[in-house]
Amino acid sequence: MQNRAEAHINLQAISRNVERLKKTAGTDLLAVVKADAYGHGLLEVSKTALLAGADWLGVALLEEAITLRKAGITAPILAWLVPPGSDFQLALTHSIDIAISSIEAFEQISKLNGKARVHIEVDTGMTRGGFLDEWQEFLRSDFSTVEVVGFFSHFARADEPKEKQNRDQVTRFNAMLLELEAVGVRPPVKHLSNSAATLADHASALSMVRTGIAMYGLTPDTRMGSSDSFGLVPAMTLRAKLHLVKNVPAGSPVGYGATEVTTRDTRLGVVAMGYADGIPRIARNAGVVFDGVRAPIIGRVSMDQFVVDLGPESSAQSGDWVTVFGVDGYTADDWALASQSVNYEIVTRIGPRVPRIYDHG
Repeated sequence: MQNRAEAHINLQAISRNVERLKKTAGTDLLAVVKADAYGHGLLEVSKTALLAGADWLGVALLEEAITLRKAGITAPILAWLVPPGSDFQLALTHSIDIAISSIEAFEQISKLNGKARVHIEVDTGMTRGGFLDEWQEFLRSDFSTVEVVGFFSHFARADEPKEKQNRDQVTRFNAMLLELEAVGVRPPVKHLSNSAATLADHASALSMVRTGIAMYGLTPDTRMGSSDSFGLVPAMTLRAKLHLVKNVPAGSPVGYGATEVTTRDTRLGVVAMGYADGIPRIARNAGVVFDGVRAPIIGRVSMDQFVVDLGPESSAQSGDWVTVFGVDGYTADDWALASQSVNYEIVTRIGPRVPRIYDHG
């Protein structure tokens, strides 16, 4: 059975990106593979990253970590979105490190049959995860019941390297670390840098960096520079078939709500993907590439399809493949701009109806 859409994943690009990021950091590297490796495929990407030199794997959910362990991956894994009430014993059984950011979670982990490996998360200014108001009370805990492996926080504006908040967060991080060490807890692994900080703030690398979006060849924010400027190669190319190509006259309304009308006699292509596959319904000024020529979206994106203006001279035929985004033509950054979003969302939202095709190079 032939596919109507495919996401081609260049594993060699991921490997090269990991190697470059680790060399840039000059320290250990945790490869962030949460959310099915940002839509690129959890197991294939994890194996590739480890072979390329990644020291750790990082996921959001415990079930993601369990999947990795069941696949035979033995490298250190950190799961950082494991709320109170989770099966912490399962994490212990599978040697999965757990992030803790509340006294409630710590107390539950402390009662396990065996010492769990934990990373203490602190809120240094993002005001999201991490200890804040409970911090002083937490410092009075009995830490002998767990193995404190790591201490970490998360930058809020590392993609804006000149922002004072970045320095403020480092100062707060160091102060909270000193307070923890003062009660006799000295975590061997300290990590603060995300992709943006890894690329732009070498002083914050500490003993480990956590690289997500950059590992997939995309920059955290295009204001920092392009992928090329950092020597990164985008790993995902999304393509789809033209379900139908037809000639239409000028003045033809297109799609639900007739939000756009053709301004000339032209050829339209119906692309066999829609918002059920992860194509943003809100997208404007993006499109596809056929035979090196851009064909912009016209009208609204539907659940399973969207329409592009191929142009009156196009030789495209029904059944031809077009590139939705990739290294050439429209990029994930272009689609992010067209959707008032970020490249993280564009690649992550590509749904399971779209098979991943792996290029091992």
